[in-house]
Amino acid sequence: MNMSVLTLQEYEFEKQFNENEAIQWMQENWKKSFLFSALYAAFIFGGQHLMNKRAKFELRKPLVLWSLTLAVFSIFGALRTGAYMVYILMTKGLKQSVCDQSFYNGPVSKFWAYAFVLSKAPELGDTIFIILRKQNLIFLHWYHHITMLLYSWYSYKDMVAGGGGWFMTMNYSVHAVIHSYYALRAAGFLVSRKFAMFITLSQITQMLMGCVINYLVFYWMQHDQCHSRFQNIFWSSLMYLSYLVLFCHFFFEAYIGKMRKTTKAE
Repeated sequence: MNMSVLTLQEYEFEKQFNENEAIQWMQENWKKSFLFSALYAAFIFGGQHLMNKRAKFELRKPLVLWSLTLAVFSIFGALRTGAYMVYILMTKGLKQSVCDQSFYNGPVSKFWAYAFVLSKAPELGDTIFIILRKQNLIFLHWYHHITMLLYSWYSYKDMVAGGGGWFMTMNYSVHAVIHSYYALRAAGFLVSRKFAMFITLSQITQMLMGCVINYLVFYWMQHDQCHSRFQNIFWSSLMYLSYLVLFCHFFFEAYIGKMRKTTKAE
């Protein structure tokens, strides 16, 4: 397969996308992510309070549509950014894939990089369904949403290494599976519990990879081979390490702990 042809084969909307305007807009407006996060947090606690004395909403059909939309978006994002990352890896190697800033202005990836960071704001809508359907809202869910929004917008404006190609491609890929799973569940399909375990394990793997990429960025940055900042690496590492701990704890509680209880009961 000719990877150069694959990478340069752009759709019209990808060709017309102006990444310079996008980066400038983000540099001027990235702090609005704090406003979105504050409104989101207010909605969480206010919404839960209001729903305490109300009957839950079913919302099955809107949830199917919402999850399916995010699944399709994530699948396309994973395919397009994944193709670009494979091309970089095969032609320029691992170091270049980690340190190169071309992901932000590459022929295919530039649109999907911007779409990724913007999507972290509407993705907060996941929580609306949880609250209105009176489902259990765990700390990991809303903590993950807020920190991903803040970090994505913060990193995009500086076009930092590592956070471009690797972080976004991994996130697109994992979210493609997650939202497909949610769409199937909402549509009434019986999905094996093993699939849910696989999703959590893929998230844990993503967090481990995030920590490794941060280490590589920091190491190569010392030799002036990676464009990043110590402050960015610090916040990114703290975020990924906290995710790793929380997802491992969730995996143990949701799967290992319940398996042990079931075994004892038998």
